[in-house]
Amino acid sequence: MKKDFHTQIRLLREERNISIEDLSLKTRIGTARLEKYEAGTEVPSVQNILKLSNALEVPASNLTDGLPENS
Repeated sequence: MKKDFHTQIRLLREERNISIEDLSLKTRIGTARLEKYEAGTEVPSVQNILKLSNALEVPASNLTDGLPENS
């Protein structure tokens, strides 16, 4: 079962015991923006998806599978 992007990113971060502040430092994405990604109120750019996948050590496709498709 595919998880929504915001659920997936939060679960991966928590599984790796990474605080949102540490993820912010690793990705150079602000904590407020990361919180919006995790809340599902904002969708990251492709560049930020790549930064997140590198920091969380997962393929970008693991994250993008949960993004809504454009109509």
